[in-house]
Amino acid sequence: MFLKLSLSQQSLKLSLSQQSLKLMEGDVCLCRYIVSTALRGAGEQKNSEQTPRGAHYVRAKIGHDRPLNAVFVGRRFTGEIYSPELAQRFPGRDWILTRILWLCGNEPGRNRLGNVDTMQRYIYIHGTPDTEAMGVPLSHGCIRMRNSDLVDLFDRVALGTSIQIEE
Repeated sequence: MFLKLSLSQQSLKLSLSQQSLKLMEGDVCLCRYIVSTALRGAGEQKNSEQTPRGAHYVRAKIGHDRPLNAVFVGRRFTGEIYSPELAQRFPGRDWILTRILWLCGNEPGRNRLGNVDTMQRYIYIHGTPDTEAMGVPLSHGCIRMRNSDLVDLFDRVALGTSIQIEE
């Protein structure tokens, strides 16, 4: 699924310092989720493994019909379901689980186009193993969430929903 502008007043606000993501309806916070952003902090450069800042939107929603802990590689469901045994077989894998909200920058030169393009960097909001810590920066640039929280968020947001990522 690709871009369809959201007609609601919903938006997302991500605080890197608080490691939290809020689903907003106008000025009202509907939900707050604890997340994990980049271990290397904030930054927009390609290959930096940092979480980009600024205005973005949800460009694609992937995995709506997949089970909890479904494993994705290259945005495709592998047919695998995450388990400790699977993790032992693939110890170096950066697990992208359950759902993907693929982000696109709105600010040319800051987080869109060239060497700072969020979408070309494959920056997602995605699920992660439940054994991974939340509330502390540990990702390779993406925004990691608990799988059950991600399903809740995924079902609530439309394509085109704006997301502001702030320090």
